[in-house]
Amino acid sequence: MSDLRITEAFLYMDYLCFRALCCKGPPPARPEYDLVCIGLTGSGKTSLLSKLCSESPENVVSTTGFSIKAVPFQNAILNVKELGGADNIRKYWSRYYQGSQGVIFVLDSASSEDDLEAARNELHSALQHPQLCTLPFLILANHQDKPAARSVQELF
Repeated sequence: MSDLRITEAFLYMDYLCFRALCCKGPPPARPEYDLVCIGLTGSGKTSLLSKLCSESPENVVSTTGFSIKAVPFQNAILNVKELGGADNIRKYWSRYYQGSQGVIFVLDSASSEDDLEAARNELHSALQHPQLCTLPFLILANHQDKPAARSVQELF
C-alpha cells in the first residue's frame, strides 16, 4: 500500500473519530413545563424555588409582584412563575394563570389559625378557577421543622 493511501486511510479514520466525538449535534431538547407557584406571604415559595435552583438561601427576599425561575432537572425544565402572596397582590394572581400546566401551592404549616384559614380560602379559590381546575396541584405544607407545625391531617 502506498504512503498516500495510508495517509488517506488515517485521515478518514481521524474524520470518523472527530465526527463520532464532536459532531453529534446538539443534545435533544428537554421538555419545558410552565407552572405557577402561589401561597400567602411568608409561606416559603421563594425559599423553595431558591433551593431547587441551588441558590444560596441567605439572600432570599420575599417576592413583591412576581418572579420567574427556570428549574432544571435531568429530563425536563420547569418554568415557574412565583406570585407574591400579599393581600394586595393576590387579587391579580389569575392574570398569570394562562398557559400554566401545573400549580404549586405552598402554605406555612406553622402559621396562625387566621393565616391558615386565608390559605385554605385561596387554595379552594385556585382549585375552582377555570384555568387551574383541571391541572395537577402540588400542595406543600412548608415549615414542618417548626415546633408549631401542623400535620397533614390537621391541615386538611
